[in-house]
Amino acid sequence: MFEKLRIIFSIPELRKKILLTIGLLAVYRIGFHIPLPMIAANLEDAAGGGASDFLQKVSVFAASDLRQATIFGLGIMPYISASIIFQLLGSVYKPLEQLKKEGEAGRKKLNEYTRYLTVLICLVQSYMYLKFMLMAGADGQSNINPSFMNADQELYFGWQIVAVLTMTTGTVFLMWLGEQIDEYGIGNGISLLIMAGILAQMPKALYELVLGMKPELTGLAKGQVGIETLIILVVLFVVVVFGVVFITLGQRKIPTQSAKFTRGRRVYGGTRQFLPLRINQAGVMPIIFASSLLMIPGVFFSFLAGRFDSSGTLFRALNTMSLTLSDQTSYFFNLLYVALIFFFCYFWTAITFNPKEMSDNLKESGTFIPGYRPGRRTTDYLEKVMVRITYVGAAFLGLIAIVPTIVYGSLGVPYSIAGFYGGTGLLIAVSVAFDLVQKIDSHLVMRNYRGLLEGAGGGTSPVV
Repeated sequence: MFEKLRIIFSIPELRKKILLTIGLLAVYRIGFHIPLPMIAANLEDAAGGGASDFLQKVSVFAASDLRQATIFGLGIMPYISASIIFQLLGSVYKPLEQLKKEGEAGRKKLNEYTRYLTVLICLVQSYMYLKFMLMAGADGQSNINPSFMNADQELYFGWQIVAVLTMTTGTVFLMWLGEQIDEYGIGNGISLLIMAGILAQMPKALYELVLGMKPELTGLAKGQVGIETLIILVVLFVVVVFGVVFITLGQRKIPTQSAKFTRGRRVYGGTRQFLPLRINQAGVMPIIFASSLLMIPGVFFSFLAGRFDSSGTLFRALNTMSLTLSDQTSYFFNLLYVALIFFFCYFWTAITFNPKEMSDNLKESGTFIPGYRPGRRTTDYLEKVMVRITYVGAAFLGLIAIVPTIVYGSLGVPYSIAGFYGGTGLLIAVSVAFDLVQKIDSHLVMRNYRGLLEGAGGGTSPVV
């Protein structure tokens, strides 16, 4: 391993890319801890119950911590939202669909539209975020510094505009950081920012685990972390990571064959290849959608109960019911969670995977699937295969999504620890790590070195 690291940093171009990427990630982490000047208390202390949980879940894929009002308070969530919107519109809106087929020029145009929409979403979300901070905290006091709250009317609206523009600029700066990593660094910039935010939570979680651990046998008593509990956590973590890696890289290889044609005395084509279809075609999007959809009712009714409490018991009753439904330790919540994951798996796969387009591409390139005629029969076959493997991928995502709840409920460890055993964070971290390894491998293979996952040792022998 140390030999491979030596080889990586001995290549000037690769060393420069890695150091630049690390430097830009360091800039992101510095800005992550710079608070807005008008904030007196973090939302982590002021937001209660469902709101705090909702902010924590959204923060996983926002490359930020929404419970702490910093200059990067919104993270890159607006950019991800804009990208998802254009990806969905590209499947139903013909002009965008044509733009996606124009190659590099169309991709640049889509990126430009995505940036414009990101700024618009930033302005809206930062204003809503600021209004949430203006609400009373847990102790009845505002989260805003009193010197700003007691300012005159002109200054009162002035610092709100500054706060909105600061958070908007922070998100645009993070978007720019991601693009710089894409162009001059190594790996996918936006994905690396998200992974850095996830991994940054690990030291705090490990500290909480060590702080509450007892160096003795506790008989797996709930709420007590002993030696046997620690061993189970280590083994379970290895098993879960192995399963995530296995499914993330899992593919259904459909055999294809190219048509033969003759030119002169030579016969070309006729080669057998494979069409790889990912088992987890939807990625982490179903978990993101499902968890957000389950948390929104609790936050919404909690807000209504706080604002219209004097109007009667209706909102309080709805708030109580939503909190019961959003109890992560209940069987109903987990069943509903898995059902939503299955739904969004098929929904997102239907949006991103087009069997007719794939069938037409195979037909145009002179390739066919043995036993199936090009055209409609090939389209139906691809759709049938994707439906089957999506079921397997959805079942895997459902299992991974409820593993943290099982660990939290059965072993009684803090949820900050249990959260690393599944869910969105682990899937994103594994996917980004493999993408980064593949990018580094491509540089090593170009210089006739072995890749990071191709056995021990380096050397200058060509890769076979």
